[in-house]
This record gives sequence, C-alpha cells and structure tokens, in this order.
Amino acid sequence: MTFVKEEVMFAIFRKEISGFFSSLTGYIVIIVFLLVNSLFMWVFPGQWNILDSGYAGLDTLFFLAPWVFLFLVPAVTMKMIAEEKRLGTMELIYSKPVTEREIVYGKYLASVMLVILALIPCLIWYISVYSLGETPGNLDAGATWGAFTGLFFLAAIYASVGIFASSLTDNQVIAFILAVLICFVLYAGFDSFAYLPGLKKVDEFVIRLGINEHYKSMSRGVIDIRDAAYYIAVATIFNEATRLVLLSRKWKKKN
Repeated sequence: MTFVKEEVMFAIFRKEISGFFSSLTGYIVIIVFLLVNSLFMWVFPGQWNILDSGYAGLDTLFFLAPWVFLFLVPAVTMKMIAEEKRLGTMELIYSKPVTEREIVYGKYLASVMLVILALIPCLIWYISVYSLGETPGNLDAGATWGAFTGLFFLAAIYASVGIFASSLTDNQVIAFILAVLICFVLYAGFDSFAYLPGLKKVDEFVIRLGINEHYKSMSRGVIDIRDAAYYIAVATIFNEATRLVLLSRKWKKKN
C-alpha cells in the first residue's frame, strides 16, 4: 500500500495551482516577494542596498526573505482548508475516494510549488551580483546555494504551518494570524526562549529547536543532513497534525 494515491494527490495539487493563478493569488505573491526584496536590495539607500554596501553578495535577500515569507506564505495557505469548510466544499471533496492525507499533501505540495516559482526569478539577482563584483565571479557560491536551499526549506515549513492553521478554523483572517504567530515563534521565538532564566544549561538545545539556527547553518554553505532532517520532520509533524484535525472533524460528525 502506498503512502498516498499519487493520482488523487496530484489532482488536488493541480486544482490548487490552477486556483492560485486563476485568482491572481499566485502572481501577487510572486510579485510582492520580488518587489519587496528588490526595493531593499537595489533601490532604498542604506546598509541593505547592494550598490551602497560595496559588497557583492546576497546577504540582504537571505536576511529579508524569511520575514517576507512569514507573511506571504500564510496569506496563500489561509484559505486552503478554512475556505473549503466555510463554503461547505469539504463535503464535496469527501464524496470522492480521497483520504485526509491526500488532501493535506496535495495542498501542501501546491504551496511549496508556489514558493519555488517565487525563488526561481532570484537567479537573476545571483547572476547580477556574480557579475558586479570587482572581480566577476568572486561570490561564495557554496554559501549562496546553501542559503537558497535553507530558504526553500524554511518556506516549506511555513506552508505546512499555514495549512495546519487553516484546518483549525473556517475564518481566513484567524487562520492567517495564527499561522504568522506560529511561524514567528518557530523562526525567532526559540532564540529568545533560550535566554530565559533557568534555561541556561539547555540554551543550545532550545535554540536548535527553532528554524533560524538550521537556516543559518545552511547559509554558511554546509548542507548537514541533520538540518535537512529537521526541516522535513517539522513539516511532516504539522502536515500530520492537519490530517488529524480533518479526521477529528469527521469523527465528530459520525458521533
């Protein structure tokens, strides 16, 4: 028996991707992501401006992008299940031979694909910075590609959190706020928790529970299997939690 029926999961995946771009959501997310980062990297004067800093690197992108995704990814995922519940279309989905796991992972893969589509145009910035250096090509390629990989994994966790939050309510605004809060705690919260009184002896362990430590590790160009395993494990935990929420809803109706 396979983990999920691939044809069913990819049917849901295609439906969500089609919905992103037929409603302009996908275009808006990609444009906003690129626009915000472009303004700070190339237009607004200051330390984040590549031309002003005199340093040929993509540090600005890799600092800002997690915060931009913190809001954009929940904005994409907030309606994925909440809207289905509000409109009553979940019952229509359940009328077909589909499992909760196929629903969750189909929607999750669609969200991850949108993240990939937002990241692909960033290659233009990589080429630009690669060429702008005083010595063309004097760019730490290992650290750059490691940071891109970490950014992808980070956004993939945001997507799983967003879908989980969407499964808890039929109100998109509540789903959005809840997803942003959870993502914020996962990204930056553990770094703060580690320095609370009484946690000094386990501060390193607490810090490693958060996304940021693993993201910084990958940004140094070291793709550690432990970092990849962390990202995959956290995303899987939230996806499986979403599946349990959907199952509990079905159990309540039966009772």
